[in-house]
Amino acid sequence: MKPLMEGFTLLSSLPSSLQLLQYPLKFSASFRSSKCFSRRHTNTCMKLHPIRTSSLRATATQETVVEASEIESQYVEIGYISSVHGLQGEVRVKPNTDFPELRFSEPGKRWLKQQMLGREIIKEVELLEGRGHHGQKSWIVKFNNVDKVEQAQQLVGSTILVLNEDRPELEEGDFYARDLAGMRVMLKETGEAVGTVVNVFDAGGSDLLQVKLDSSLETIDKNGNLKSEAPLVWIPFVEAIVPHVDLNNREMIITPPKGLLELNVRSDERSKKERRQLEWKERKKFQKQLIAAKKKLIEMEQKHVFDGLRYGEKDQRSLLADQIVDVNSQLLQVALQTIEKPSDRWQFSKFLAAYDTEKTRDVFKVSNGCLVSEDVKPTSSKIAERRSALISSGKVANILVVEGDTLKTSDSEGTDSLIQRLDEMENRQTTPLILICPDNTIETFQNLMANNDYFGFDPEKVWILEEEKIPVVNSSPGENKKHKILMKSPWDILQTPVGSGGVISLLSSNNVLESLAAMGVEYIEISSVDQRHIGGENLLGLVDSSEAHVGIKMFNGIDGVDNDFYLVFSINFLTQLTKRVNKLTFDAVLRSNQHVEMVDKEWVDITPSSHNSFLSCSLISISHATFKT
Repeated sequence: MKPLMEGFTLLSSLPSSLQLLQYPLKFSASFRSSKCFSRRHTNTCMKLHPIRTSSLRATATQETVVEASEIESQYVEIGYISSVHGLQGEVRVKPNTDFPELRFSEPGKRWLKQQMLGREIIKEVELLEGRGHHGQKSWIVKFNNVDKVEQAQQLVGSTILVLNEDRPELEEGDFYARDLAGMRVMLKETGEAVGTVVNVFDAGGSDLLQVKLDSSLETIDKNGNLKSEAPLVWIPFVEAIVPHVDLNNREMIITPPKGLLELNVRSDERSKKERRQLEWKERKKFQKQLIAAKKKLIEMEQKHVFDGLRYGEKDQRSLLADQIVDVNSQLLQVALQTIEKPSDRWQFSKFLAAYDTEKTRDVFKVSNGCLVSEDVKPTSSKIAERRSALISSGKVANILVVEGDTLKTSDSEGTDSLIQRLDEMENRQTTPLILICPDNTIETFQNLMANNDYFGFDPEKVWILEEEKIPVVNSSPGENKKHKILMKSPWDILQTPVGSGGVISLLSSNNVLESLAAMGVEYIEISSVDQRHIGGENLLGLVDSSEAHVGIKMFNGIDGVDNDFYLVFSINFLTQLTKRVNKLTFDAVLRSNQHVEMVDKEWVDITPSSHNSFLSCSLISISHATFKT
C-alpha cells in the first residue's frame, strides 16, 4: 500500500516526533525489488504522494492542496520558494511533493500563489530549468523573465502550484494521500463506522493515517476546563491493518489490533510541564487533606489506623492513605457517641407508638385502603391526580437505593430489578433521578445507564452516587476505654454501609439538593430498588394534599429492617435534615468481624470471641429524631 503525497493539505499541527511526516510515507512491498523501489522513490520525491494498496506497500505523497477558494482547489501545492540563490535570478525551493524531478526540472507552466495587499493572488509563470541541491532536499529553479536578485527576492515566500489535473497517473493499487482524506473508516469484523481520515503522515518506517473517531471523549484543555470532542488516533497504513481501500465509495476497511484505537488518545491537552505542575499541586493538596484527616482521627483516639503507613509497598500505603482521607469523621464521631451512650435498637412499631402517645397534630396514620380502596374512590382519585400533576411538571425527584444484597455475582442479574423499576417509572424525561449504589459498583451502574440511553431520563438530571460507608468499631472498649476502628488488613480499614440514613450525608456532601431546588423540585421519593410499593404510589399525592413534610409507608411484618422502605420528603424538610447530620441516630447491630491488630510490632489475625459493632442508620429514625427536636 503506497500513499503518495501530492495534493494534500495538513489539517492539524504535528507533534515534534512527527515533523518529517510531511514527506512521503513508504511501505515496502515484498514483490518489488530494491532497485525498482529506489527508482520509484527518486521519481516520487515530490509531495504528490500515491498510496499503494497492493500486497504490502503504502507510501504517502505530500503535495499540499489549497482549499481556500474554488479557484485554489484547482491547484496542487508542490513546494515553496525559501530564498534567493546567486545573482542570476535563481531561487531555492523546498519541495512538497514526491515527484520533484518532474515538477522542478521539466520546463513548463507553473503557478505562484502570493500575498499582495492583504489578498492571495495566483499568477502563471514559466519554469525554465531546475536542479537538485544538497542531496535534493531543496531545488534551485529558474523562472522566465526573472534575471535579477531584486526580481527573485519578490518571489520569496511564494507557493508553487500545478494544475490538479496534471497529477501523474498512478499504478493500480496506488493512491494519492489527498484522496484518502475524508474517507470513512470501517471495522471489517462488524462493519461499524470508526471515524474519518483527516490526514496522512510519513513516520519514517511507515505511513500513518490520522483518524478522527466518531465517538466523543471528555478532554481537558490548556486552561484546565473539561470539553467534549472527537479524539484523533493514529492508524498504521499497512495491509495487515488496512486491507482494503475503496475510492469510489470513499471507504477503507481496517482490522486494528486490540487497543490500537485507544492508543495515543490524549485526554489532556496541557503540556508535560503543566501536567507535572498540576500533579504536584494535587499531591500537596492531598497531603494537606491527609494531615487534616489524621488529626481528626487522633482526636478520636484512633491513631492505630496509621500503623500501616510505615509498612508495605507504596500502593498499599497509598490505599490506606486514600481511605483515611475518605473517612467521614463527622459520621464516625456520631457513631462513637452512639456506642458510648447505647440505646435500644430502633423499631418502627415504637416509632408509631411514640406518636400515638404524644398525640401530636403533625403526624397521622392512613391505611393502605384509603389509597386504593374502591370505597373511597373519589378521595383516591383526587390524590392520584395530584400525584400525576406533580410528576408531570417535574416537581418530584426519585432516589433509588440499590442494596448490596440485590447484586448477584453472575452477569447482569443484579441489575434486573433496577431496570424493571426504571422501566416502570413515569415522565422520565422530566424526572430527576439519583441512584445510590453499593461500594465499588458505581462504574457498573454508570455503564448500565449510558449503554441504555439513560432509560429515557435526561442525563443532565441523573446522579449516580456510591453509598456512604463508615468504619466498623469494636463494641468492647479497649485501652483508655475507647472503641477502636477495626482493620481488615494493615492497609485496609474494615468498613460497612451506613444504611439508608447515609442518603442524608450523601445529599449534603454532593450539593444535590441545591441543584434539585434550582430545577423546581418540591418533593423527593426515596425507596429501595426491590420495594414494589403497591398502593404507595399515591402516598406522594396524600403528602402534598395534606401539606405534610414526610410520608412513610409501613410494611406488614417488617420491624426495624432497613432493606425495604418507601418515603416521601418535602425538599425543605430534607434540606433541614442535611444540616443536622450530627443528629443521626445509629443502631449498634452486633456482628462478628475478623480483623488484624498490631501486637508487639507484628500484625496478628484476630478472630473475636464476641461480637463487633455493625453500625446502621435509618432514614425513618432520623425523621423521628428531627421531629422530636
